[in-house]
Amino acid sequence: MIRAVALAIMLGVLVSGVAAYTVSSPGSRTATTPPFGVAVRPAEPSATADADAWPICTTMTSVALDADWAQLDPDFKAGKRALRAENWNGAIAAFELAALRDPTNADIQNYIGYAYRRLRQIGPAIGHYQKALMLNSRHRSAHEHLGEAYLVLGEPAKAQHLLEALENLCLLPCEEYDDLKRAIAAYKTLAGH
Repeated sequence: MIRAVALAIMLGVLVSGVAAYTVSSPGSRTATTPPFGVAVRPAEPSATADADAWPICTTMTSVALDADWAQLDPDFKAGKRALRAENWNGAIAAFELAALRDPTNADIQNYIGYAYRRLRQIGPAIGHYQKALMLNSRHRSAHEHLGEAYLVLGEPAKAQHLLEALENLCLLPCEEYDDLKRAIAAYKTLAGH
């Protein structure tokens, strides 16, 4: 019985050590020497990695250049490339795969909603924006994009409510608030209000 407990403890320590190494930032790793004696150096970031790191929406400031999860997830990168190419279906497919691995990521849900909205599929877009807000009630881009979707549906009161929420979230002037305010003003001009 004692041997089984000792074995379980050693196995737990080994697994947690491997997990900690795997999750650690790639930039903090130095050259390692595997059992065969050949030094291996982590790959240096290329110029294309910098181009892939910029957020698609100007209001998507929560996706920073140094976000480790964005650099590690190939589906997230593929989704951003698809957005840049205006391949909305490709973006949805890639971000849905990324969401399977990170179901609590509000940014991914917001990007999926954005792609659906660009396809003029407002129902699924609103669903993903709402999911992003359930995951992060302070997600400014999701507030803005949900408000714009409500304007497409002809529901300016709901958009105005989201603008008021953004006013409370943005202690300093923020682009999301300004963008939604302009969209509401344009809607009212077009509707003759």
